[in-house]
Amino acid sequence: MNMTYPAKFEQADDGITITFRDLTDAISAASSEDEAAHNAAEALDLTLEARLEEGQDIPLPSAIEPGEVLIAPSAGTQAALLVHLARQQRTLSDLARTMGTSWAAVQRLENPKHSPSLRQLERAAAALGKRLILTFE
Repeated sequence: MNMTYPAKFEQADDGITITFRDLTDAISAASSEDEAAHNAAEALDLTLEARLEEGQDIPLPSAIEPGEVLIAPSAGTQAALLVHLARQQRTLSDLARTMGTSWAAVQRLENPKHSPSLRQLERAAAALGKRLILTFE
């Protein structure tokens, strides 16, 4: 599952405005293209983290359209999102039982501020009937 979200960088008189079509609450600004890419990733991370913490819906990224760029959240946020979305209607307790671990350990997998090990992610993926696949881009 690809977790890169399309963003639009719009040039204005006073800098660049950054918006995300899928996450209307993720907005930022910058004075240069390099700063815009950094600020876009930061805004995306903060928005996704807040939505996870507050139990809000998290839309899947839509296809990129002309004039947009793809922005990826941090690896920790991506890991938390992937576990959260793959879990679907299963409870944390159910996943913990399947993985043979505690509820608290499974809850940390959905915390973007926690960095799970590859082993933990592989175990979670297997418990969810999935495979962990890594990529460098």
